[in-house]
Amino acid sequence: MRKLLPLLSTNPHGGGRSALTCRFRCGDACFHEVPNTSDNEYVGDVIAGVLSRRSALRAAAVVTVASAAGGAVVLGGAPEAVARPGKPGTPGKADGARGLRFAAVAPNTADQVTVPAGYAQNVVIRWGEPILRGTPAFDSEKQTAKAQAGQFGYNNDFLSLLPLRGEHHRQVLVANHEYTDEVLMFRGYDSENPTREQVEIAWAAHGLSVVVVQEEHRSGKLTPVTRHHLNRRLHTTSEFEVAGPAAGSDLLKTSADPEGRTVLGTLNNCAGGTTPWGTTLHGEENFNQYFAYGSSATDKRYGVGTGASERKWERFDKRFDLRQEPNEVHRQGWVVELDPYDPDSTPRKRTALGRFKHEAAQPRLTEDGRPVVYMGDDERFDYFYKFVSSKRMKKGGSRSAREHNLTLLDEGTLYVAKLTGDSPAAQIDGTGKLPNDGEFDGSGQWIPLATAGPDGAVSHVPGMTADEVFVFTRLAGDKVGATKMDRPEDVEPSPRSGRVYVALTNNSNRGKAGYAPADEANPRNSNKHGQILELAEHWDDPASDGFAWRLFLVAGDPNDPATYFAGFPKEKVSPISCPDNVAFDPHGNLWISTDGNQLGSHDGLFGVATQGERRGELKQFLTVPAGAETCGPIIQDRRVLVAVQHPGELDGASVENPKSQWPDGPGKIVRPAVVSVWRTDGRDIGV
Repeated sequence: MRKLLPLLSTNPHGGGRSALTCRFRCGDACFHEVPNTSDNEYVGDVIAGVLSRRSALRAAAVVTVASAAGGAVVLGGAPEAVARPGKPGTPGKADGARGLRFAAVAPNTADQVTVPAGYAQNVVIRWGEPILRGTPAFDSEKQTAKAQAGQFGYNNDFLSLLPLRGEHHRQVLVANHEYTDEVLMFRGYDSENPTREQVEIAWAAHGLSVVVVQEEHRSGKLTPVTRHHLNRRLHTTSEFEVAGPAAGSDLLKTSADPEGRTVLGTLNNCAGGTTPWGTTLHGEENFNQYFAYGSSATDKRYGVGTGASERKWERFDKRFDLRQEPNEVHRQGWVVELDPYDPDSTPRKRTALGRFKHEAAQPRLTEDGRPVVYMGDDERFDYFYKFVSSKRMKKGGSRSAREHNLTLLDEGTLYVAKLTGDSPAAQIDGTGKLPNDGEFDGSGQWIPLATAGPDGAVSHVPGMTADEVFVFTRLAGDKVGATKMDRPEDVEPSPRSGRVYVALTNNSNRGKAGYAPADEANPRNSNKHGQILELAEHWDDPASDGFAWRLFLVAGDPNDPATYFAGFPKEKVSPISCPDNVAFDPHGNLWISTDGNQLGSHDGLFGVATQGERRGELKQFLTVPAGAETCGPIIQDRRVLVAVQHPGELDGASVENPKSQWPDGPGKIVRPAVVSVWRTDGRDIGV
């Protein structure tokens, strides 16, 4: 057997992240007590086997998971041999599943975006580039809050590209700006004594950007159209409407908003989704880190600290000081819906979708046109959810249809998932040994938490009101026995098969003393590399109350017997670690971006076939620069977009001591940016 790949680091912060990333992105969540102290079941560490690698692959190549009640089935296909991944700079064989016919990029640590041979790239837009009329050009030494409020924000994450009718070769780009890293933004930054100007610049650098982009006719190159009337910045002091069943709740009222219906700001926007009715959804994730002096049990369950915050915002605005405004933190942690086509609209926080650390929210429609939204709570040992609307989408672009569709996410039922393995508990020991049936699979139940209707909301959780369920959704999941997962992040339904794919990034605490042990859905103790779970709703009905599941991919070094690639031969796949955001291409392949690679390479973007004889064939498409994370993938016929987040965010880095020269070279400040990639021959991606 080949040797395992060397680890890049043994960073205790989790995955391959630097301490600097952990500090600013999630408030050192891995160094704090896990908020979920319930005794709910955990989905665990069961994949690598005492069986040989080859026999394990063949045993799991064709899998049937049948639900006792609903008849849901998950089937795999028998693998066939393909060409090995190619090396950078060599064309390789154009072999593979349709959409994945490129020479795979080898693992590397180059300080650049590395793409396959025969592909080109451009930086679409960087942090600080002006997008609003009257905004000055970016100057890292002369930053102001007023300028930043009209410039592209910091640390771009989720991306959406929407069509722009009537404007040839133009699209609308929507981007999340998850967090700021003040050490990399401001020369001489003093974390104990930030200035008001620095704080206000950071406020303006958070949030959302809407910017129209121009397509180059003969390539996949995109460039921003500055001063377009649709361009927009929303940030920490912008107004957001509270919509849905918790609007007006006493739990959301503050001295500045006694009605509990208008919130200033959206924080830590991670991934999101694009709706069939032309809006975008934005998940508020690690919002807890911005608030100081938490004291309640609910604050603790959401990871709010009891002392000062990292950024010290509470010194400049009392809403971040929970001693003065204890309800303000309840106004973050939602899914925000934005209408990119109406620059005068007020975005809405959709309380019917629950409050937790939202990674993403991607809808699909039932046969009768009701949206169903799948969501992950990105925390170790937390849960994944779905919301089923009670209202049907209206087709067309009329004003009445758009107004109706902007209410779809206010009424319906919120559910949390409970998974059950089909193997005896004694066969799941956390060592990586496969159960006797040769795979990790089972059934699941969607447990209703609360239902919102036109005349009010009803709780399905004993001892909790409907308001409490929507505002303290984590506690509702605790009470009904939801299954603890290994950081459920992006959850995406396939537009072709209807299967739902859940990215479980990692969980180094799995199986440790005092924490939940491995289970069949989360099969590895000290899970460094993560896995992807595949879910089939009963009767292929998104509104079903039950599902079948199996592990589609168990990440890590393919030479490690604890890894699994849907039964595909492991010597013919790229190594992958810490799956994060996922998306689908036009051919039905799942594309996976990574966050915190533990295998000695920079993070990257991978494509994997989900159907057919090449199911499980996984190939790396690109890697990102030093210290960066790959975010927000979009895969179109002729273009791939990624958000390169926190480049150069390595321990010891600062403006004075940069650890990356991307994207503008030596002597320039490091800047997060959006990158577009295309084939130089003008043909479709991967065909």
